[in-house]
Amino acid sequence: MRTVGVLALQGDVREHVATLENLGAAWRTVRRPEELEGLDGLIIPGGESTTISHLLVTSGLREPLEKLIVEGLPVFGTCAGLIMLASEVIDGRSDQWGFAALDVAVRRNGYGRQIASFETPIVVEGRGTVPGVFIRAPRIVHWGDGVSVIATHDHGDGEHPVLVRQGSAWGCSFHPELTSDVLVHSLFLDALQEALR
Repeated sequence: MRTVGVLALQGDVREHVATLENLGAAWRTVRRPEELEGLDGLIIPGGESTTISHLLVTSGLREPLEKLIVEGLPVFGTCAGLIMLASEVIDGRSDQWGFAALDVAVRRNGYGRQIASFETPIVVEGRGTVPGVFIRAPRIVHWGDGVSVIATHDHGDGEHPVLVRQGSAWGCSFHPELTSDVLVHSLFLDALQEALR
């Protein structure tokens, strides 16, 4: 059975684990470099991107995880996880860094602060509709030709991608782990299985 890691430094760790359990997937939380060994994929959860990036450095995970991502480890980032995978953070702090696994530019809190959180149906191309929970969500404002847009949302200023894929890297602006719907995680797991055949 394939094993998916959930980065467990900060954020919605339990919610992602619960979703993986609902899907019958094998999982492991990751807090130390040695816990990356043998993983078939990794989820970077929502939370606070600057905190996650700091903890990746202090835990010693940054360099080995960066190496695995470059080598093609399937990785899925939701909300703050998307920020960590983006190639550019438009309004990031001067010391902000990321893995640049997705050729996208994101704006932190691009849909508003905590008070502006909302839920809306999101149509996933060819697969149906999922509940989109947006909490201080990053907005994808630019994306490269190599990025596949799987779902979009119009927040009153035109369609913007909210679920994207580039190679083995996936990014999601909203929080699929905060609902009982498992479609988005299923897509990642299906792609992981295909990559490992």
